[in-house]
Amino acid sequence: MTMRVVVTIQHPGHVHFFRHPIAELRARGHEVHVFARESDVAIALLEAYDIDHEVLAGESDSLLSLAAVQATYEMRLLARARRIKPDVITAIGGVAAAHVASVLGTKSVVFYDTEHATLITKLAYPFADVICTPSCYRGEIGPAQRTYPGYHELAYLHPDRFEPDPTVLEDVGLEPDDRFALVRLSSWEASHDVGHGGFDDPREVIDRLEAAGCSVLLTVEGEPPADLASYQFRTSPERMHDLLAVADVVVSEGATTAAEAAVLGTPAIYVNPASLGYTAELEAEYGLLFGFNGSDRHTRALEKTSAVLEAPAETWTRRRKRLLEDRIDVTAFVVRQLETVTEPQASNRSPSATNPSES
Repeated sequence: MTMRVVVTIQHPGHVHFFRHPIAELRARGHEVHVFARESDVAIALLEAYDIDHEVLAGESDSLLSLAAVQATYEMRLLARARRIKPDVITAIGGVAAAHVASVLGTKSVVFYDTEHATLITKLAYPFADVICTPSCYRGEIGPAQRTYPGYHELAYLHPDRFEPDPTVLEDVGLEPDDRFALVRLSSWEASHDVGHGGFDDPREVIDRLEAAGCSVLLTVEGEPPADLASYQFRTSPERMHDLLAVADVVVSEGATTAAEAAVLGTPAIYVNPASLGYTAELEAEYGLLFGFNGSDRHTRALEKTSAVLEAPAETWTRRRKRLLEDRIDVTAFVVRQLETVTEPQASNRSPSATNPSES
């Protein structure tokens, strides 16, 4: 049976997550409509991947404007969905998706992995028909929850879906034999003082990496400190994962970047007060991510970075191999949940019961 599916995109990470499920659904004969809100490079990614879409709302620059943008997005999504009459609406986080589906009496499937984003969970979860979380998610949601042995990042970085292109090094002025580190700095202005949640001194991080023989590529949320601007690099946004895959180490204040590196087999140093289910599991079970918080997070993270750079590359290859043996191709799980959401008995089955090869 063919379906009409609405996919909503409100962040660049959502494009990555849904890219392959969209293609798979269309290949299976389903009708897929993609609606987006402008956010960072989300629209650029949709265009780079040649995903047909409609932009329903612009960007926001504050909590107040976000509320207005979200209201506009939901109203326009409701109007489009009322015309399309979808069988299912899906999203990450899923506030708009769950609300619109509830109004129309259609099904909604929400994917999420961030326990501390309580505003989103309070606004979305009560209205969603199915809420899919990684098995490492810290929280019992109730009968609507479906868990799976994987991470969001394995929807687009599983080896069945992604093969790194090392020619990306040419874009950033590096040679194949160069050792390099990718450093991701977050913006803390929204809820923290600068430096409060991540590194005390980003300059010291770069100096330490250079002293260890690494070139440094810097990506920053917002504007970089003036003395670090020369370390920023330029490449198309869809090639970031190629860089993460061939880096010697990734040092990140952001959880997604750290997790992406880890599932690609690149050791990740994660400096952030927020410990999530998936960052904790990538550290405790696989030793591919190393998280640091507390008052001495800066010093301990730098010490670990040095130790990681001294470890043989085979260490990370071996650990990634074990991770992939344990975890599923999440794209396959996403497609299955959307196809079975109107069949409660089927959607209640665990991933292993539905397809033993994916457990």
